[in-house]
Amino acid sequence: MQISGFDYSRVAVDGDVALNVAMAGSGPPIVLLHGFPQTHLIWRHVAADLAADHTVLVPDLRGYGDSDKPADQDGETYSKRTMGDDIVAMAAALGHDSFALAGHDRGALVAFRAAMDHPATITHLAALDVLPTLDMWEVMRGTLGAIGFHLYLMAQPPGLPEQLIAAAPDLFFGHFLDLWTRDPDAIPPDVRAAYLKASREAIPSIVADYRASATVDKAHDEADRAAGNRLGMPVTVLQQDWGDVLPYDAVGLWREWAADLEHQTITTGHFVAEESPETVTTALRALLAR
Repeated sequence: MQISGFDYSRVAVDGDVALNVAMAGSGPPIVLLHGFPQTHLIWRHVAADLAADHTVLVPDLRGYGDSDKPADQDGETYSKRTMGDDIVAMAAALGHDSFALAGHDRGALVAFRAAMDHPATITHLAALDVLPTLDMWEVMRGTLGAIGFHLYLMAQPPGLPEQLIAAAPDLFFGHFLDLWTRDPDAIPPDVRAAYLKASREAIPSIVADYRASATVDKAHDEADRAAGNRLGMPVTVLQQDWGDVLPYDAVGLWREWAADLEHQTITTGHFVAEESPETVTTALRALLAR
């Protein structure tokens, strides 16, 4: 499936790795990154709106969708640093040396790392319904870890998680599409089928992405925290209110990383760009005006 009205291209970013990228519009550039277990299609509504007055680039992340899925050789192949470098290289190849960046879920972690590593390139940052990796692991302790069981499953050494997921991939990936959505109609059957097909075909790379969050990604965040590094660009965060289920101070955690922070609690499910695209579009336009 494709986003209506967008052109598509494969853009080389790192050696033999190329990303599938949807492009439309003209004006200041913004890049939109998807999360798990999805593809660039999550942005189909928001991207079409923003393309009225922005150059909008919507890639499949490395390891997802129609982008390349290299084997993980050293634990770094799917680090958020590597995946963030992909996005910077993609934008540069398309003629953009600086751009705004928004990400959802896994894409927000990639966006966060890209913004930390390339502060002169990322002009604005938006993160949808996620905590930075280091904080995520701090929150998901004890019995609260059961909520994020997939984080622990896919953090295991290569072999077991891939085999377990491959035994019932539609059940596994579909579980999250169902559990995390408050409005089932937001993901129509054809889009859901596209997500499940893409995920079935990307099990090793999806697991490698998650495994990196328990190892190298956490180490990168720890190094930045120890060095006192923070995000200098305007930052907007849209986040669910988990209430007593996950009792953490989302605003406080994000403020440790971002001085210029706008934090908004949302009432939709996890897939906010599909459940309430107008909320996301409004927040992104306000961010870009800062």
